[in-house]
Amino acid sequence: MKLITCPVGPIHANCYILEDEKTNDALIIDPGDEFDKIESIIIEGKLHPLAVLLTHAHFDHIGALDEVRDQWKIPAYLHRNESYWLHDAQMNGSAYFQVTGPIHTRPAEKLLKGEQKMTIGPFSFTVLETAGHSPGGVSFYFEDDRTVFSGDTLFNGSIGRSDGFGADGEQLLQSIRDKLLTLPEDTHLCPGHGRASTIGNEAHTNPFLI
Repeated sequence: MKLITCPVGPIHANCYILEDEKTNDALIIDPGDEFDKIESIIIEGKLHPLAVLLTHAHFDHIGALDEVRDQWKIPAYLHRNESYWLHDAQMNGSAYFQVTGPIHTRPAEKLLKGEQKMTIGPFSFTVLETAGHSPGGVSFYFEDDRTVFSGDTLFNGSIGRSDGFGADGEQLLQSIRDKLLTLPEDTHLCPGHGRASTIGNEAHTNPFLI
């Protein structure tokens, strides 16, 4: 699996594009803004997007969602606990962020419930429920590639905020300890903002966890 990191939007949310190099099939994780930037990567790589995976439904992770779905006619996957957030600007936070203004997108085509193993085209991964930053926060763990996409749950040297709508600080820490820090230490951590890390590095050096 080839991984392309594409920071987008005014607060530089990480959109990730995963490519299967044998088929050129692709998954798009958290298309937060700047559709043209995402589209250029897809076109230049001659990729065939299959789906959008959303770690959660905050505005900075969904701003280009409808454009992506319309361009490639692909479904979006989102946890059911945030099924109403995509079109509710107060829930997704865009009502309070003047730079973007209110964001209202269509409902997700596929709602996730519970932890599960999934296969989309050539991609196989596990959905981990990592609520706390938001009630429907999930992480996507690609075991064969030793890579986890943690959204805004766990960052390089930090953790997600827990002061927003539906957030729970104790639940956030429990999610990190029970679902993420139990992964192999060499697992590549791809967060929703900032630089990549490893699970081992965060377990031993993250000041919020030690």
